[in-house]
Amino acid sequence: MRLKETLQKHHFVFKKKYGQNFITDPHLLDKIATAADVTDEDIVVEIGPGAATLTRVLAQRAKAVIAIEIDPTLLPIITEAMASFDHFYLLNDDALQINLDKLVAETLGYESSYKVVANLPYYITTPLVMRFLEEGFHIERITVMVQKEVAQRFQAKAGSKDYGAITAMLNYYGEVKTAFMVPKTLFIPQPKVDSAVIDIVPFEQKPCLADDEKLLRTLIKAAFSQRRKTLSNAIKTANIAPEIMHSSFNQCGIDPKRRGETLTIAEFVCLSNCVAQLLNHH
Repeated sequence: MRLKETLQKHHFVFKKKYGQNFITDPHLLDKIATAADVTDEDIVVEIGPGAATLTRVLAQRAKAVIAIEIDPTLLPIITEAMASFDHFYLLNDDALQINLDKLVAETLGYESSYKVVANLPYYITTPLVMRFLEEGFHIERITVMVQKEVAQRFQAKAGSKDYGAITAMLNYYGEVKTAFMVPKTLFIPQPKVDSAVIDIVPFEQKPCLADDEKLLRTLIKAAFSQRRKTLSNAIKTANIAPEIMHSSFNQCGIDPKRRGETLTIAEFVCLSNCVAQLLNHH
């Protein structure tokens, strides 16, 4: 049965608040599963399965698929689509509130690392991806469909106009690549912009390690809070004593007249670690 017919049969109505755009192209579904490198040894957690078109492809390849769907009206559609898979589990909940490690362990009866795959609505992309990385969940890789401009921001280089606080933090946690671009015509309803599938592989060991990740986030946020200001001015919003900042800039060999968007993650980590040490001594 075609997607449109299935949705009509269940009297499904798209809800703007969930940013629902379902994939209609079978070739694209295969491409996403391939980008995520899903094999029969993998546990997959899918966020927002929608009408379960991607879910079916994932379940054909994976050892187990656990799907988290926030919209209760989609549950009968997903249940019907996935009836023939006994290694599929469905949860009606908000992915922003869930401990994924705990969910996987409770669902399967054992602890395991897993891959996260999702076709994400715009409003939830950044908070969701950042939460998954910051919480230190046992995620092997995150393969998500996002808006094209979000993909550009996620993997921008230091010094470019797309490079922002989110880019710097992503670079701290893992390696980000764009797998491929996706035209807006392959969805219903059709979104206003094109999308991209991005692949994030969290570092097993981070190349540069912050002594205090919360402080690192605070400094990065402050550095980007006023893009036209120099570092020394922008970072004032972090409320750290000027002499501590001055000393930290010196120790890291960073010119305080530079702008936040020119700093690499390694430079931010150096700054953060110097500030942390000096704060501990004060």
